[in-house]
Amino acid sequence: MAKQTTHYVCDECGDSFPRWTGRCESCGAWSSLKEFRESKAQQKTAKGRSLELSSLKDVSQQGPTRRLSCGIVEVDEVLGGGIVPGSVALMAGQPGIGKSTLLTQLAASISAQEKVIYVSGEESISQISLRAKRLIGDTGKLSLAASTSTDDTVATIASGVASVVVIDSIQTMQLQSVDSNPGSVSQIAQSSHAIIDAAKRSNTAVLIVGHVTKDGNIAGPKILEHIVDVVLQLEGDRYGGFKTLRSVKNRYGSTNNMAIFEMKDSGMEIVDNPSKAMLAERQVADGSVVLATMEGARPMLVEVQALVNRTNFGYPKRTASGFDLNRLNLLSAVLDRRTKLDLSDQDIYINIVGGVRINEPAADLAVAMAIASAAKSVTLADDAVVFGEVGLSGELRHVPNIDKRIAEAKKLGFKKVVGPQVSNIDSKIYQPYRDLRSAMNSLVTEQSA
Repeated sequence: MAKQTTHYVCDECGDSFPRWTGRCESCGAWSSLKEFRESKAQQKTAKGRSLELSSLKDVSQQGPTRRLSCGIVEVDEVLGGGIVPGSVALMAGQPGIGKSTLLTQLAASISAQEKVIYVSGEESISQISLRAKRLIGDTGKLSLAASTSTDDTVATIASGVASVVVIDSIQTMQLQSVDSNPGSVSQIAQSSHAIIDAAKRSNTAVLIVGHVTKDGNIAGPKILEHIVDVVLQLEGDRYGGFKTLRSVKNRYGSTNNMAIFEMKDSGMEIVDNPSKAMLAERQVADGSVVLATMEGARPMLVEVQALVNRTNFGYPKRTASGFDLNRLNLLSAVLDRRTKLDLSDQDIYINIVGGVRINEPAADLAVAMAIASAAKSVTLADDAVVFGEVGLSGELRHVPNIDKRIAEAKKLGFKKVVGPQVSNIDSKIYQPYRDLRSAMNSLVTEQSA
């Protein structure tokens, strides 16, 4: 047998070390080094030959590559126009979020036009068939296989018998030449390289399911995200609410698009009007305000709720669901310093309704208004939408796509939009302000005042 050498690879940064240490010397992550075994046979390199070169002009004259439609327009937009033949996409998400459900629906839809193989290392063929029949009824031309062998899967991909192959999941696949358990760093890295090489040679599109860690990062070596062409993230509350599919890496398109789903008995269904759906159960009360946010290129209205209560401990608690906790602490400090609010002995809870996570700075004004409204028990105007970044001096700063936010608010019947002061916006319902205090006072209702 070929001798093996052992080194250790960091899950976070992908750097390699000859011996194990508790902390990665490159990125500083603790307990992130995993054992990686490599045989001497794998280390040997054969003599190379000159590469075959092609001019960009000749390749361009061959015409654009035909993309495969998923059958769901919103998913095609997330992928940049559809699935590119020969590409490898990685879909990650929390357990039970709906990865297998969505991929089963996509595979069944594509199989109406192209040959599709669904390979599962977690379920038997009968179990896959039960889920497919529940979601789509007749499975049609969809081909199923149950295997954890990377060698068999690679041989199937390389044969070119299918246009699309779905692998569920990469953590269950095992390459025979690698002496380690499935899910280990070495197995995931070597299996991924073999699958990608076969996909490129046979021009077969591959969709891979990836598990995530308790921190929300994709399990396995960081190199997995680098070598694939597309990384899709399925986010949301696994027990309810909306699910969002976004692209965090895409070599063939933009990463600004997003698809919003709702899990039902028949599977994942697209939400046609997310803003209307998220505001359907809104009850006007103190601590509630509507935010106009951007999810990629799509404007969306969501409700921001805040609860402020006197703390029972020496140190006030800050809790955020769907919002960055560090940003919440910063906004609390700005409110305490730049307004008359005293939040030093108050617990603050923030919730973004619908299970959506907001990352853009334009949510600052809505969160600050919700906190102030809850702290003073003041109800804000129910026909208003707000957005804007809040600076450390309490000033409101410009945010992009103001026109789209105003148009979305107008479409849902809101009569007032509050945001930062800009010079190129011409709208009767838009009310610009320079600072946080004046913007907050503009939404206080007469009854509350």
